[in-house]
Amino acid sequence: MASLSRQARRFSWIYAPSLPDLAFAVRTAFAAIISLLIAMWMELDSPQWAPLTVWVVAQSSRGESLSKARWRIVGTLVGSVAAITLMAAFPQAPGLFFFSLSLWIGLCCALATLLDQYRAYGLVLTGFTSAIIATGAISQPDDVFAVSVARTSYIILGVLCEAVLAVLFMPRIVEHARALLLGRLAETFHATCATIASQLCTPAGPEQQALTGTLLRQIVTFSGQIEFSALELGPRNHVGDHARRALAGMLVMLAHARALQILHPRMQAPPPLDGPAPERRLAAWLERSAPASRSGPPGETAWQPITTALLAEATLVAHEMAACATAPHGDRFRFSLTSRRHVREAVNNGIRSAAAIMGAWWAWEITAWQHGPAFISFVALIYGLMATRENPLVATTPFLKGGLWCAATAAVLALWVIPAITAPELLLVALAVPMTVGGLAARRPELAGYAFSFNMFLPVLIGPMNMGRYDEVAFLNNTLAFLGSIVFVLLTYRLVIPFRLDVHIRRTTAWIGQRLRNLARFQARTDAPAWLSACAASLVRILFHATALSPQALSTCLTEQISDMTVGIYIIRLRDLLRDGHLPPRTQRVVALFLARWQKGQTTPTVAHVLAWASHEQAHNAPGADHARLGEVIACLRIIAASLNEKTEAAPGGR
Repeated sequence: MASLSRQARRFSWIYAPSLPDLAFAVRTAFAAIISLLIAMWMELDSPQWAPLTVWVVAQSSRGESLSKARWRIVGTLVGSVAAITLMAAFPQAPGLFFFSLSLWIGLCCALATLLDQYRAYGLVLTGFTSAIIATGAISQPDDVFAVSVARTSYIILGVLCEAVLAVLFMPRIVEHARALLLGRLAETFHATCATIASQLCTPAGPEQQALTGTLLRQIVTFSGQIEFSALELGPRNHVGDHARRALAGMLVMLAHARALQILHPRMQAPPPLDGPAPERRLAAWLERSAPASRSGPPGETAWQPITTALLAEATLVAHEMAACATAPHGDRFRFSLTSRRHVREAVNNGIRSAAAIMGAWWAWEITAWQHGPAFISFVALIYGLMATRENPLVATTPFLKGGLWCAATAAVLALWVIPAITAPELLLVALAVPMTVGGLAARRPELAGYAFSFNMFLPVLIGPMNMGRYDEVAFLNNTLAFLGSIVFVLLTYRLVIPFRLDVHIRRTTAWIGQRLRNLARFQARTDAPAWLSACAASLVRILFHATALSPQALSTCLTEQISDMTVGIYIIRLRDLLRDGHLPPRTQRVVALFLARWQKGQTTPTVAHVLAWASHEQAHNAPGADHARLGEVIACLRIIAASLNEKTEAAPGGR
């Protein structure tokens, strides 16, 4: 009985779903079915593409759906023009046509790797829309314009159906979006303050690194979703800019806390941070724990400016969160973040996509399979869906399993249920159950990969038509083309320039090292939030594949990345002190020499020598403004030296 009870709880998402999950599943399922019925009422030739569009654009939040729908329409229009152009350019030359089509799709997938969010999706959509339209009209090239108009009509119809039902199911969207955004900001801020308190009360180690990595993943993921909340709140607002600046400030707070952990012995009794204004409780606790005098040992003297910087950043974060709740009058604040552009990954992605399209065409050319064009269109579509994933091979495996479930369900519906249906109402009832179950599965993180292919391709494999139905041969050929395309894509991801995590980590480390040296340039404009956001995004990409790393390798990677993040903000601080011109003349020259050496990669010996000189210089200076500025320089150098030493010890073969 206990075993049966555990098995039953595994399927509780079906028989006892939460209200938001059920609302999403029912809304999207009905939008898909209604789009299918409208397409059939309009007597379009392939009505199954309309519900596929609904499932593609349907997302948990309204802003996410709006963003994806907007870029889907743009990508479809551009892809339609590209398909017509390619068909017109090579009407009697299939080899040149497919070669040009593969280059076009490879270019779209490569450029999409350099973009973020659904802008990347819109670009890959341009490529696979061209393939779908071209293969749909390849037997009758003169009808390419009609096929293009039909495919565009399906896309717009699916987007409109999803949008209308989303508006009906989600009233008061602006108030809900603002409350959700503020709630997530407050939750993330509380988590940041709690992590800082824990970090200062416990020694550095794997547990502390795992806690910091989890918080970094939460912040980076949230930062990428802010633009969707801004869309829900309407045009001409700067809530997204304030929210992004608040999250970047939380990253700066974490970096300062890491510096305090280096400079100060482990403290005891972290403060209770429950309730509003956690930054005030954190500030009171740090002020009680900080040394009262600036004339103590170097470690205690260095503690003071870092504490001040951390508390100032916490106050700024609280101010930006308040601006999200109530926009200041005449608000024109702008803040944007850019993540790393994967040029090598983009080239690899483009080559792999182009090779897959050429391989699919060769398979059709050799076999002369009647459903070869459908196979090519499926390959292009799946490559477009997977091209922007960090590791497409990981995402393709659950996609294949979901495709198998889709094929089994479609076989029952297409061969036994759909032939007995004589009215649109019965079709709605027959499709409502499997589509609702698929919508519920899409809301489960562990099942989302399966539901992705199940929901999208179930209408395609069923293939409902006004004037006929699939026979067994047509259904089996179409299903074989679908499943064969997934297996083909999976094989190409394994064989054609496969993703290697170790190479990705080495490339990311080299990129961070180059940027770290460039931070010392006097003309550099990268500030601490931008530096930390870019590094955090790269670290989160590695953490996404953490299961493929050994615990020792993961610990080493986390230590190196976090050390580089900490070093970077204090190189930026030294650069800004030099640029402001407020340092004593002798210190100004020494810091300029240090940054010049740093830019050339001469790191460890220079840090030790400059730190010794600055400590000697401060010891012979009377307390005052110059003494305080020398103390800040010493704090930066001590943190840089300790972080570099920690990174050296963590590296393989380190002492």
